[in-house]
Amino acid sequence: MEGLFCNMTFDVTILGCGAATPTLRHNPSAQIVNLHDKLFLVDCGEGTQMALRKQKIKIQRIQHIFISHLHGDHYLGLIGLLSSLHLLGNKGELNLYGPPDLKALLDLSFKVSETYLDYTINFFPTSDKEKQLLYEDKTLEVYSIPLKHRIECCGFQFCEKPKVPKVKKGVISKYDLQPSQIIELKHGNVLTLENGETIDPIDACITPDRSRKYSYCSDTMYWETLIPHIADSDLLYHESTFLDSELERAKHTFHSTARQAAKIARMANVKKLILGHFSSRYHEEEQFLVEAKEEFENVDLADEGKTFSVDY
Repeated sequence: MEGLFCNMTFDVTILGCGAATPTLRHNPSAQIVNLHDKLFLVDCGEGTQMALRKQKIKIQRIQHIFISHLHGDHYLGLIGLLSSLHLLGNKGELNLYGPPDLKALLDLSFKVSETYLDYTINFFPTSDKEKQLLYEDKTLEVYSIPLKHRIECCGFQFCEKPKVPKVKKGVISKYDLQPSQIIELKHGNVLTLENGETIDPIDACITPDRSRKYSYCSDTMYWETLIPHIADSDLLYHESTFLDSELERAKHTFHSTARQAAKIARMANVKKLILGHFSSRYHEEEQFLVEAKEEFENVDLADEGKTFSVDY
């Protein structure tokens, strides 16, 4: 496990960043999170399959799909994608996370179309009431985040687990350390050799890179209750459906403006903000960047095919 956690991939590829209605500029919401070479699909609006093909991402590599809520622009591509996995000969298991009603919706669709999948879907219901651990393995954890939208809705957060330090090669060779002794030092224990000499892990180990965190906030109105859940994220995707000129419409539809998203980012002390979920009424998004930067400097615009690294 010597190389575990070192130089591990953690990035986000935008497949769709438009709101509600697909346009020639933007697909509805979807993105791929590549964390330690595991691919996680987050939301699955119309056209997601085509977007995956365009980005040369094999859908057979996706074993986890997260659906934030049941507005069509966030899930209407899901049934087609699940069917394609069947047609491509998938025989394994797929883990699907989403609102409780999503399972009934899928079951009905497959029933009336007499579709019988050759693989197993493991369904895990989400909740918009509290932050919830949905998935974990040796290196990462994925949580749901409660959001404030017109219907039950949650975001998702991808977190690296704390990294294990590496023991310096010079120390290993100098003392001819055995694997068990190396493990002791990695876990922060002072090592006592047979001759009575001690090795302090502070001196023997290389301090690991800190763990990184990405937060995805799909559809939500301006909601300061969200801030503790996304605090100190290295990268934040926050919906910005409208500009300031449509502030009242944003409030009425339970969406956010670019300025409001940037204010949340600033108050949550995140490192970088991505704006997305743009209303089809706008033919270009430069003004979103202008308004957001008046609240928070390190901000960028989502766009199909654009990949953002979750940096240290």
